[in-house]
Amino acid sequence: MPNAKLKHYLHLHFLVLIAGFTAILGELITIGALELVWYRMAIAGILMFIYIKIVRINIKISKKTFLQFSAAGIIIALHWITFFEAINQANVSIALAMFSSGAFFASFIEPLFFKRRILGYEIIFGIIVVFGVVLITSSEMGYVNGIILGLFSALFSTLFAVINGRFIEKHNATVISFYEFISGVLFLTVFILLSGKTFNTEFFTLSSSDWMYLFILASICTAYAFIGSVDVMRYISPFTVILSYNLEPLYGIAIALFLFPETEKMSPQFYIGAILVLITVLFDAVFKNYKIRKAKLKV
Repeated sequence: MPNAKLKHYLHLHFLVLIAGFTAILGELITIGALELVWYRMAIAGILMFIYIKIVRINIKISKKTFLQFSAAGIIIALHWITFFEAINQANVSIALAMFSSGAFFASFIEPLFFKRRILGYEIIFGIIVVFGVVLITSSEMGYVNGIILGLFSALFSTLFAVINGRFIEKHNATVISFYEFISGVLFLTVFILLSGKTFNTEFFTLSSSDWMYLFILASICTAYAFIGSVDVMRYISPFTVILSYNLEPLYGIAIALFLFPETEKMSPQFYIGAILVLITVLFDAVFKNYKIRKAKLKV
């Protein structure tokens, strides 16, 4: 493999590692999931705006497009809230294992958005994923709230990815993300105020470690990771990128086991279920790539 190509592959896996580390930061940050996501989206939005100004990207969009981006911003905010709350209610391993079930949801959501029929192998893979989730759930009933929140997180994440797949056909990826971050912050601001909380001194009084972890989460794990993932697709096929990102839960669980062995050690049945889900997700990506290549050869 040429050195230039190797450099991009290493960069890709570094980005996947960063994605896996997001859950670790969720465990380390002591504030609630709602406040955490508000800070994440606000800081990332500011950093994205600075990036837009530096590279001089035109961010003018129509009112209709803004409303569409806003809806997606609310969905990603809900994904992050349920994901971080799943970590609070259970642990990193449970949240990431449930996040892997997103491929199952995609098998049914994607055909609805792109108006195609559900493929036979997607149903089979979906059933296997359900079986894997059942194995995880039955072995860790003490974490049932975290499991349910993790499944909702996977559902929101899949819905967001499918919607963004339609946006990216017509709009700049950075512009999409910028408006999604801003609309997410506005939605969370209203939600926080309606819940009876206020943006007082206490809300902005965080420990130095929380500020540090939040900045890492918003800058490296959000703004940089997004820009990096878009950039790496110039040099590596989208299939390879998607396949590599499916390893995120594996990386995250491994890091969590290393950093938090007391709280992250799970039953053997959990790992069997998690591995079953991950392998199914990888096979799903391989099958999709095979069908795409086969279709191209026929043309």
